[in-house]
Amino acid sequence: MALCAVMLQILKSRSGCGAWGRLLQRQSSSGVYSSVHAFDEAEIREKLQAFPGGSIDLFKQDSGIAVLTVNNPSRMNALSGGMMVDLEERVSELENWTDGKGLILCGAAETFCSGSDLNAVRAISNPQDGMKMSMFMQNTLTRLLRLPLISVALVEGRALGGGAELTTACDFRLMASDSVIQFVHKHMGLVPGWGGGARLVRIVGSQNALKLLGGALKVDPKLGLQIGLADGVVEDAQTVEAPGSHLEQAEKWLGTYIKGPAPVIQAVKKVVLSGRELPLSEALKTEMGVFGTVWGGPANLQALASKSKHK
Repeated sequence: MALCAVMLQILKSRSGCGAWGRLLQRQSSSGVYSSVHAFDEAEIREKLQAFPGGSIDLFKQDSGIAVLTVNNPSRMNALSGGMMVDLEERVSELENWTDGKGLILCGAAETFCSGSDLNAVRAISNPQDGMKMSMFMQNTLTRLLRLPLISVALVEGRALGGGAELTTACDFRLMASDSVIQFVHKHMGLVPGWGGGARLVRIVGSQNALKLLGGALKVDPKLGLQIGLADGVVEDAQTVEAPGSHLEQAEKWLGTYIKGPAPVIQAVKKVVLSGRELPLSEALKTEMGVFGTVWGGPANLQALASKSKHK
């Protein structure tokens, strides 16, 4: 009876904020830094927008899969200052996409991203502006990873430096057969500053992360699969009979994990997100809250009426 009472209370507050709702909102819609950390987002946005070029293009499909494209081919899809602001705005749009289930992050012209545009980097090379840019990009990529969408980076060509960090802001990574992910920061006298180092440790472990960062190793698909940085390989049309384009293969791969109604897929992502980022006790409470949003919902009732899980 006590359990029933708890569940009834959860169901009653399904549309409300509640403690778990506020927690999920903090996870999915906020970055790491705020005004509390002396971070003036408007100031750094204005400085970044002074360096235009390229774009971040978003295409939302009826299938529930969105394609986010880094588009600056003349500079190997390097992120200009304006593109960094574009990326933050596209993430904001995706946070409010109620029908979304999946996201593919890719680069234009068969290359992923070569990091940040050196024109912008040179102009804000003083430590103060560099730290502000780091905060801005850490916030943006943290929010990207926390989206209630199952995301995959489709890596074609090169993913270098900040581009390598960008791949870690997705749940999965698919690599083309001739692609390379390389954390080249050491060659520039730097370490990752967009959160890629911390995310890399969670993906491949501390020892492999040390090798990739300390050695600036080139990660091809074979090594990527071996250490867990890559989750699959997309093949060229010449090597496999009619596999479709790399993007089509990525959509098919992602489709396996996003079958079903958007609220259920988003709930799956929220549960995994809480388990990844929160202490166990908080993650359990969050999971119960998310469970309450789908228990007795349309998908659950339809499944109960039409299916038997024991068949």
